[in-house]
Amino acid sequence: MKLDYSNIEEQIIPQFKGGMKEFAARMFVDDLNRIMKGKLIPGASIGMHTHDTGSEILLVTKGKGYAIIDGNEERLVAGDVHYCPKGHTHSLINDSDSDLEFFAVVPQQ
Repeated sequence: MKLDYSNIEEQIIPQFKGGMKEFAARMFVDDLNRIMKGKLIPGASIGMHTHDTGSEILLVTKGKGYAIIDGNEERLVAGDVHYCPKGHTHSLINDSDSDLEFFAVVPQQ
């Protein structure tokens, strides 16, 4: 199945998961997966949250920032993949002066 993100409406979610500013996302969601293209503007973040029902795999496609996973900070740049296994806690922060864009898959396990 082809997912054409140019035809998926962008959602603007303020303070996603308790984060700062807003999270912009184009999401495909079904019973098995959430597959998304996301963007954090400078100073924005996705708040700390636990993946109780599945993992998350996130590929940074543009920009830079960092993730905090289980209390440990990981610097991320375009081309890096961040993995949060099921049962673990993480957040994503854009501390740069340009947009942080990523592609993420959250399978239900």
